Amino acid sequence: MSSTKYTRYGDVIYNIHKEYLLAGADIIETNTFSSTCIAQADYGLEHLAYRMNKVSAEIARKAADDITNQTGCKRYVAGAVGPTNKTLSVSPSVERPDFRNVTFDELAEAYAEQVRGLLDGGADIIMVETIFDTANAK
Repeated sequence: MSSTKYTRYGDVIYNIHKEYLLAGADIIETNTFSSTCIAQADYGLEHLAYRMNKVSAEIARKAADDITNQTGCKRYVAGAVGPTNKTLSVSPSVERPDFRNVTFDELAEAYAEQVRGLLDGGADIIMVETIFDTANAK
């Protein structure tokens, strides 16, 4: 990745990570908010969920490793596991309070795919971020 010219999305993200690390951050977070197959289905991108997470972690990992090598101070990558647009605790239908548009197993598989991508990309830490439903976080 070029650190002098923002030619690709990955270069921009790499440089943002690098600037945070150079400013003193010991841990940077992947930009994987809502990068699950469930959330991405709204855009027809559910098939890219694993790749989104893996590549995001790889970009952050490269920045962390580059700054670790430059400074001699170990830097870490937190893989962000964010919310979905579906919830287990509340029905999306006022008329049917017992209805759920997602199952626990579907959420577990979606989050497992996300975490696999983050770990395969080099994340050191898995961070649960902004999940508004405790049943989803479970």
